[in-house]
Amino acid sequence: MSSGVITLFKYVFLAVLYLFFLRVLRAVWVELREPKPAPVMAPPAGTPAAAPPPVPMPEGRRRRGKGEPSHLRITEPPERRGQTFALPGNQDGGELTVGRAPGCGVSLPEDTFISQLHARVFRRDGDVWVEDLGSTNGTLLNGKKVSAPAVMRRGDQLTVGRTVLELSS
Repeated sequence: MSSGVITLFKYVFLAVLYLFFLRVLRAVWVELREPKPAPVMAPPAGTPAAAPPPVPMPEGRRRRGKGEPSHLRITEPPERRGQTFALPGNQDGGELTVGRAPGCGVSLPEDTFISQLHARVFRRDGDVWVEDLGSTNGTLLNGKKVSAPAVMRRGDQLTVGRTVLELSS
């Protein structure tokens, strides 16, 4: 091979190596930054606000009552088992965020498989919903990946990283 081809290969190799390092630095930078609040998008003029699709409700089911889920309780890892987090009420219109950031309602800084701002749990029309916020490792509800807002019921298990939370009263 001629020395010109070898020199060309050296420069191509160096360029690919630098691109790899830039991607790694960018990934680390994104994870270490403070999370931005989730954007609230306004619908175009003249259209109603987008909401998660309604879930059919069995006849005779009460929306509110004593058995309404009101807490997320950690079941895994064992060292945090039993720790509970109160869900905002329907009238609060709030949400409970899950992530490693200190500002999250459920802050799990020791779980390195969780994004800074991983998921949110919120109430809408008497139901409890969970939504993944673009996390790296995903959010699971009863072992199934959450790709759109999903309704949670009492006893459902929410897995974020290595942490498992259960919806309870």
